Amino acid sequence: MLRPRRLSLPASIAHPVRLLPLTFFALIVVGTLLLLLPWARSGEYSPGFMPAFFTSTSAVTVTGLATVDTSTYWSPAGQGIILVLVEIGGLGIIALATVLGLFIGGRLGLRTRLVAQADMHVVNIGEVRPLFKRVALTMIFFQTVTALVLTARYRASYFDDLPTALWHGVFDAVMAFNNAGFSLNGDSIVRYAGDGLIIIPISMAVFFGAVGFPVLAELFSGWRTPARWTIHTRLTVWGSIGLLVFGAVTFLLLEWNNPATLGGNGFGHKLVTGIEGGIMPRSGGLNSFDWGQVRPETLNIGVILMFIGGGSASTAGGIKITTFLLLAYVIWAELRGDPDVTIGARRVGPRVVRTAIAIALLAVMLVTVTTFLVMLMTDFDFDEVLFECTSAFATVGLSTGITPKLPVDAQCVIIVLMFLGRVGTIAAAGALVLRRRMPRYHLPEEQPIIG
Repeated sequence: MLRPRRLSLPASIAHPVRLLPLTFFALIVVGTLLLLLPWARSGEYSPGFMPAFFTSTSAVTVTGLATVDTSTYWSPAGQGIILVLVEIGGLGIIALATVLGLFIGGRLGLRTRLVAQADMHVVNIGEVRPLFKRVALTMIFFQTVTALVLTARYRASYFDDLPTALWHGVFDAVMAFNNAGFSLNGDSIVRYAGDGLIIIPISMAVFFGAVGFPVLAELFSGWRTPARWTIHTRLTVWGSIGLLVFGAVTFLLLEWNNPATLGGNGFGHKLVTGIEGGIMPRSGGLNSFDWGQVRPETLNIGVILMFIGGGSASTAGGIKITTFLLLAYVIWAELRGDPDVTIGARRVGPRVVRTAIAIALLAVMLVTVTTFLVMLMTDFDFDEVLFECTSAFATVGLSTGITPKLPVDAQCVIIVLMFLGRVGTIAAAGALVLRRRMPRYHLPEEQPIIG
């Protein structure tokens, strides 16, 4: 009896590191085709490939930058497509398929686990199965709680009917936890400025979404015993809290008397907006004030926070907080003359240090080159272009308002940045150059002059 041949991908494509960006790209293509359908747009708008392609990329990469107004250009069906793309992109297309496989069949192949491992940055392959179960439950929990809180507030103060309030609550909850910046309002969340019952839940959902699934899983089982946390969890938790405080304090100090942002508002309004200003630049994308009106110093602080980003294996972008803090420990070890990089009672291996340095340098190179390219293509100021490119690379979604004004060639640059920011610089580089072999010999050592 003849057995049907199993379809298999070529080995060069099926490699987990290369398959990851390919699956994200495939999802972007599917999203673009769906958004090109007539019922995805409002009736007054004609079909356009670039708005659909840009929006699909922004949704899958959970960025939130948009060249068209989400509230008016897309129909409710189109907005629903964006929501689904964000949800899938936030979890990771491979992670979602794995979770579905767990609940339906309960069995995982080795290659599937390897691909999932590359997407979620799990160190031990044995951690993938239980982690994905917690990932699904964690996302459902945070988004449900946030949606219920927002729906209640929207129904009480902003919308007359429950279905509209519920739709806005669910949409904003999904965008917040997945760190995407899409909104059903033309002004993002500006109309809710100073409303702590809306801004704080959204900001907290962004914060927990940016922590990372492995950290949330560890905190769920051992939040009472910080002394037993892994180095990764310690760096992520304390680093995230530190950046929140730093961002909020600096934002308040710089914008306190700025009439275009905080000036003229009461203390409570300023405090709520300050918390938002300390959280959103690290990957949120939603904004209750115009980032195009902030002081130049505030804009530069926002660029720094966006570049650092959130936790590894999270919906946030950037070089990640662990990479940033690890590089700080590397510098400290060099200044002290220590032979090893140590964090607490643990030594960090040279391979991890090299990876952190490579990620940081690749990120600097990408943001620098693309900023230069966009400046050649447009007439915008350097600060605006740098903010835009950093926001795209870090998959943040904040903008000073220049995104809809970008020409097509500049939009393509932003699309590439969003894609690389989601799949990761190391994953993208590894997908192009797969070279994993042990050297058969070592060349003679020589030390060039440094500094």
